[in-house]
Amino acid sequence: MSAVPDTQAKPTVSRGRSIGAILIDSGRLTAEDAEKILRLQKERGMRFGDAAQQLRLLTEDDIRFALARQFDYPYLPAGDHSLSQELVAAYRPFTEPVERLRALRSQLVLRWFDGADSRKALAIVSPGIGDGRSFLAANLAIVFSQLGERTVLVDADLRNPRQHELFHLANKGGLSDVLAGRAGPESVVRIPNLLGLSVLPAGATPPNPQELLGRVAFVELLQELGKNFDTIIIDTPATGAFADAHTVAARAGAALLVARKNLTSASELQMLARSMQQSGVELVGSALNVS
Repeated sequence: MSAVPDTQAKPTVSRGRSIGAILIDSGRLTAEDAEKILRLQKERGMRFGDAAQQLRLLTEDDIRFALARQFDYPYLPAGDHSLSQELVAAYRPFTEPVERLRALRSQLVLRWFDGADSRKALAIVSPGIGDGRSFLAANLAIVFSQLGERTVLVDADLRNPRQHELFHLANKGGLSDVLAGRAGPESVVRIPNLLGLSVLPAGATPPNPQELLGRVAFVELLQELGKNFDTIIIDTPATGAFADAHTVAARAGAALLVARKNLTSASELQMLARSMQQSGVELVGSALNVS
């Protein structure tokens, strides 16, 4: 397996820059308006953001945007359509749903991601279609990258992949092509607007998904990814219809169970938990999708 290039150095792009400079560079503030804010700030001993809002030259969202850039916490502004709006962690990081994602991230750090090479990958699994695995995997990967972790999201749902749609990527080369020996590390795509995050799409739909995922090449790929990334989040297909997720979770070593309110049955979830444990997979917790 070819080595994956290390393009995920932890970002320091805006560290040390002033809020005004960040907003001017991003087109949210003119130099002339920045001068007005600075004059009021000096006259009244105010903070830059407070002075800007008093003059009605900036909004609370503008200030949050600049602070996020200043502290290397990237997110996308309203009106940006480079990614799917389902990626709430990228577009609405200060909302309650994303706060719950950050709480889940904290639990996963405590229970699984301890820095050991053998505990870098996590499979996101659920019994049925529509439980929200892809949504959770994508947004979880984003909040890990916002923590400063070099994160890669792997779409191992080789039957009905979604990550290329969520991140607006081509799906010509991806995991299936890498496992079949037809593609290499160039299939891992860096997401330019979210520093620290990369995605490996599913690739071409193969006739033998489970056999591909069962190959030693998948183990080797995870090992290579682990050399250049701190966190590996893996999306999987529904376990109720296919055995692929069991194979993926066994390779990752751990799984997070996902259930959807008013859709996933308790018996299905219990059955999945037992089968995962019987496969030697460590269950690090469960998440309820309430949307």
